[in-house]
Amino acid sequence: MVTREEIGAFVPGIDVHIEGAAEGPLAGLTFAAKDIFDIAGYVTGCGNPDWARTHGPAAATAPAVQRLLDAGATLVGKTITEELAFSLTGENAHYGAPVNVNAPGRTCGGSSSGSASAVAAGIVDFAIGSDTAGSVRAPASFCGIFGMRPTHGRVAIDNVMPLSPSLDTVGWFARDGGLLGTVGSVLLDPAPKPTAGPFLIAGDAMATVETPVRDALMAAIDTLGDLLGKPETVTVSELAASHGLARWAHVMRTLQGGEAWATHGAWIEQVKPRFGDDIAQRFAAVAGVTAADIAECEPEREAITEHMAGLLAGGAILALPAAPSIAPLRRSPPDVLAKLRGDAQFINCIAGLARLPQVSLPLAEVDGCPMGLGLIAAAGNDRLLLDIAAEISAVQAMAR
Repeated sequence: MVTREEIGAFVPGIDVHIEGAAEGPLAGLTFAAKDIFDIAGYVTGCGNPDWARTHGPAAATAPAVQRLLDAGATLVGKTITEELAFSLTGENAHYGAPVNVNAPGRTCGGSSSGSASAVAAGIVDFAIGSDTAGSVRAPASFCGIFGMRPTHGRVAIDNVMPLSPSLDTVGWFARDGGLLGTVGSVLLDPAPKPTAGPFLIAGDAMATVETPVRDALMAAIDTLGDLLGKPETVTVSELAASHGLARWAHVMRTLQGGEAWATHGAWIEQVKPRFGDDIAQRFAAVAGVTAADIAECEPEREAITEHMAGLLAGGAILALPAAPSIAPLRRSPPDVLAKLRGDAQFINCIAGLARLPQVSLPLAEVDGCPMGLGLIAAAGNDRLLLDIAAEISAVQAMAR
């Protein structure tokens, strides 16, 4: 078992420890929060020293964090994030790369890298992060743990640093699917849960990953037959208004980039922060997204949302890769990381654009490294996915 110091998942120099309520569904458990969540009295650093330098201590604690405290969980630290939560690889130029205990020598993925690392290493029972374009789904897959991106807007994102508000969600990680669901019962307001309907495979998303990954995920899907029934393969992006996952990825990339610059551009131009090369290049690129670019993509997003609502009606569950590959090696060349981000957009755009919940299940392995299977449900059907995760964990526990 590695120690907290060895894992490198927590923000250096910030010692946060807040006891949870004496009673509640999470009593006796510990958690960590990605360093974009406000904690009253502490500076929210957002992965960048100049951001921390130019922002004072938070006046209030993020409601998502407070809910967990009120439910009995104890907050034991703030975890490293990639700068302004604007990357997927898991390496911060200022604070390093948290250790991935389940794939040694490889990254945890980002931008919720520290949260995923701390959970995988057993330092905390669960952790919260954020998912805009894959920042919970990819780290969960890379680290071999459960991860949840909820329906957009179902968990309050107040007092959390925004990146792309129309895509941002509060997500969470756990090593056990049952605990993932318990955390969900605290964070999610109650909503009706439908019976699981058709089990679908996103054939076009599966086609974007390499054969060993696809084979491992299809084998994982086979293990779900008793739980979800025989799957049917569909082409998700078969939509005349915005055909093909490449176009869907373009729509998400444009909206995310435009919103990211609208959110942070003024601060960047004023402060001229010291970014890592990769992050500096990404913000420079999105500065060129125009209002016309966004206006062209917004109707396509709404068409995609309507299309996915129809596809997932009746409690349908859609399977797809949670990430495009296993975790990249630490300090991989820029072209390798650029390919990872590009490939990830083909699969992460589906839930992101349509504002849907997606769970990442640690059900596969490729070359000795974890690989997650993603399941998407209709908007509001978060509980359906969390119950599946809990059932999978129960089956895994009986098999051990």
